Amino acid sequence: MTAVGDGPWLDDAAGRLVRPYTVSNGRTRPATALDLLSQVMVTGTVPRGYLGPEHAQALDVCRAPVSIAEVAAHLKLPAVVTKVLVSDLVGCGALTTKPPAFHHNPTDRSPLEAVLDGLRRQL
Repeated sequence: MTAVGDGPWLDDAAGRLVRPYTVSNGRTRPATALDLLSQVMVTGTVPRGYLGPEHAQALDVCRAPVSIAEVAAHLKLPAVVTKVLVSDLVGCGALTTKPPAFHHNPTDRSPLEAVLDGLRRQL
């Protein structure tokens, strides 16, 4: 088992000892609208007050531009909890966000048609 001050509270057999909803103080909605592909990066502003160890870990992960999905993977937390943590850090000015570079249109068939055309040419 990992010591309390040495990192996240993990047990090799049990997994995370602190439940995800506890990390976000029971909140399930971020104050800032974030997409899983939104890019976040530290601003250099130090957050005032105590935020929690997961917030510090998120700041460490965000030293270079990284997506919300990648932050969630590094922290081993669900995406919704990660969004709440990142939203806290954006709210206090410690992180900056940038929306995804593309605009996903789920009804746009052109990418699928291009793949289909390519497959037909291969056959």
